[in-house]
Amino acid sequence: MPATLIRHAQRDAALIENRRQLTDTLAEAITEAGFARHFVPRRWGGPAGDFTSLLHASANVAEACASTAWCATLYAAHARLAAYLPEQAQHDLWADTPDVRIAASVMPPQGAASIAQNGWTLSGTWSFASGIAHAEWVLLASWTLPAIPSEQPGKPREHRIFAVPRTHLTTIDTWHTLGLRGTGSNAVQADDVHVPAHRSMLLTDLIPPQAEGAPCHTVPFSMVAGLQFAAPILGAARGALQTWISSMSERQKTDGQEVPPKFQQVLARSSGEIQAAQLLLEQAAHHADDKAPTPLNIAENQRNTALAAEWCAAAVDRLFRAQGVRAQADGDPVQRHWRDITAAAGHATLGFERAATAHAQAVFVSRHR
Repeated sequence: MPATLIRHAQRDAALIENRRQLTDTLAEAITEAGFARHFVPRRWGGPAGDFTSLLHASANVAEACASTAWCATLYAAHARLAAYLPEQAQHDLWADTPDVRIAASVMPPQGAASIAQNGWTLSGTWSFASGIAHAEWVLLASWTLPAIPSEQPGKPREHRIFAVPRTHLTTIDTWHTLGLRGTGSNAVQADDVHVPAHRSMLLTDLIPPQAEGAPCHTVPFSMVAGLQFAAPILGAARGALQTWISSMSERQKTDGQEVPPKFQQVLARSSGEIQAAQLLLEQAAHHADDKAPTPLNIAENQRNTALAAEWCAAAVDRLFRAQGVRAQADGDPVQRHWRDITAAAGHATLGFERAATAHAQAVFVSRHR
């Protein structure tokens, strides 16, 4: 468990909300806890870690501060994406150390990329690059045409990802939000930034498993995309529950029978939903670590992560409302968790409607084979 990081997160949670980005101390603690290197291939000095341990580490940090856990988890997830880049690009990132913090803005494609000599030229703005202030590299995505359009007539545009040093970009102060304030998910701007050809790949490169490598690099992106966003939600929900219980203990008699029925039901429903969400996410992480990436397993992971996020949000919303006017006070910890979870659960990757569609298709297709 990243104990030192958790202590720093507890101490700095209010501070990073006001600053709207991580502190330098927290960013270094994230690195020291091993998040940045978690999925880095072993040949570059990383552990090529598993999804189950990342889920638990992220949730433990999020109990103290969801913004810190969000950035930490995404630094790990983005390194996993970078492991699909060409070998020379991986050398550029990790030749000196696997402890490289990588931010990203890859969904949806933004900005503009044009073919240039020996590579590409990027211009424009990319939004929502979490942890950008303390990142050393950034993954950006744009729509592009085939490299040689005349030889590939009629080929549709491509979703291409580029690896860019953060120092080549300008950060724009756009992150003024209700929740996850400390993530510093600002926009970045590129002004005719050259990217060598070897520092790019297509989004479709992330779909098939790598022919060789650790298990974490043989998992399709769609099977694990939701986990990186749901893990901090789970931890924040657990943190909200424990804070709510402590607050109510101060206001009620210690004998549970003396607690008003309204609060008994709030506690039972919310704690049950959070525990159920944890079981779903643990199953999703287990599938990513140990199961073959069949269409049904992928769809079940999408369903489980979306449903877990939905349950956590509902549970904490109930806790928040049960506190009454106390929850409206500045600095109330349940309110902070509620705001963070509300913001995080709105991420498009956790949309239940899309997950349900994918799941239904996988279920009925498998029955007709």
